[in-house]
Amino acid sequence: MFSRPRRAFLHGAAGAAIALCLGPLARAADPPLSRDLSSQEWQAIKKVISQQLAALRAGDGGKAFGYATPSIQAQFGDARSFMAMVRHAYSPLLDARYSEFLEGAVIDGIIVQPLRLIAQDNTVLVALYTVERQKRGGWRISGCMIAPSTVQAA
Repeated sequence: MFSRPRRAFLHGAAGAAIALCLGPLARAADPPLSRDLSSQEWQAIKKVISQQLAALRAGDGGKAFGYATPSIQAQFGDARSFMAMVRHAYSPLLDARYSEFLEGAVIDGIIVQPLRLIAQDNTVLVALYTVERQKRGGWRISGCMIAPSTVQAA
C-alpha cells in the first residue's frame, strides 16, 4: 500500500513517538521478558488487540474492558467509564476505514505494538499499544497512544 520510503518514515516516526512518550514510563514487565519475543507471542499480542478493537467497534464495553490490564481497569472502574474514554479520546480506533499491524518492538522492557490506522478522509495515524504479560501467561493491553502522521493514504 505504501512505498518503501513511506513505510520507513512511518516506522521511524512511530519509533520516535514511542521513545519520547514511553521512555519515562519504562519498567520491566512481570514476569521478566527476553529482549526478543517469539513470533507466537507477537501473534498472541496482535490477537488481543484485534479482539479488543472488534469489541470496541461493536460497542461491547464489557468485553473490550476485559482486555485491559488490572491497573487500567482500576483506573476506569467500570466498562461504561472505559467506553466513554475510548469514544472521547480514541475515536480514530472506532472510525478507521482500514488498519494494519506494523512491526512491534520491545523498548526498555515495554512491549509496543503499532497499528496503522487510515481514517475515512485518508489521514494516517499510528496507534501505539503497550501490552503486559499476565502472571498466568496471557496478554492484556496496558495503554494506547495515537500518534499523528504526515502521510496521506491513497
